[in-house]
Amino acid sequence: MWEKELEEMKIAALEAEKVILEIYETSFDVETKDDDSPVTIADLTADKIIKERLSKAFPDYGFLTEESVDTKERLSKDHVFIVDPVDGTHQFVQKAGGFSTNIALAYKGEVVAAVINIPVQHKLYYAVLGQGSFCEEDGKVRRLHVSNRARNNLRLLVSLSFYSEKEKSFTERHKDLWEEVIPLGASLKFCEIAEGKAELAVRYSSGTKEWDTAAGDLIITEAGGVFLDPKGDRFRYNREDVYNREGYIAANSKENIIFEK
Repeated sequence: MWEKELEEMKIAALEAEKVILEIYETSFDVETKDDDSPVTIADLTADKIIKERLSKAFPDYGFLTEESVDTKERLSKDHVFIVDPVDGTHQFVQKAGGFSTNIALAYKGEVVAAVINIPVQHKLYYAVLGQGSFCEEDGKVRRLHVSNRARNNLRLLVSLSFYSEKEKSFTERHKDLWEEVIPLGASLKFCEIAEGKAELAVRYSSGTKEWDTAAGDLIITEAGGVFLDPKGDRFRYNREDVYNREGYIAANSKENIIFEK
């Protein structure tokens, strides 16, 4: 189940990759949206490519994307694609490589298929509910599984562009637990946890939205990890309020999550 949707999502991500990388190599303009976040022609063009392919294949499905007006029509749909065409635009603008394309499919509020593509690495991560997580690279496919590391030996991932004071305080307060603290861009953090290369990533702010986390949520959980809000609850998707108001916690196991009081 969901194999057809996944295949179209993968194709859409790779079609978007081509134009994203073409623009990445040019001198492009950067505009500022109403929420003070940057946007480029890569964001807008990739968004159009993804929506056109998926809407043609699945005309009855709804859409929630970062670069399109949210009409709320999606709230009446059981199936909704949740898309961030360039997650980590700051990294894209700086030509630092730490950006991805995120595509998730939610069915009645639960993510059932997910794709994260990292254009500069040519790595495609994907998952289907109940079928595991995988990485496709150089024509080869690997099944993913989180690491089995326990506390006092954890690799913590922190944001390159949005490392808040609360998160810095968390990092310092629990410094005895970390073997390493690694700054990393956007959804690359989720891929690293799913691959077993890190154990924990936290955000304690309202800065992320559904399109930032939906794909990573499924890819981590299908790799054996956990993805929760700071209260310990699973996320629901295709919400009216798209902000992750309290942030998120992504980890290789629930035992390694530190719930802040």
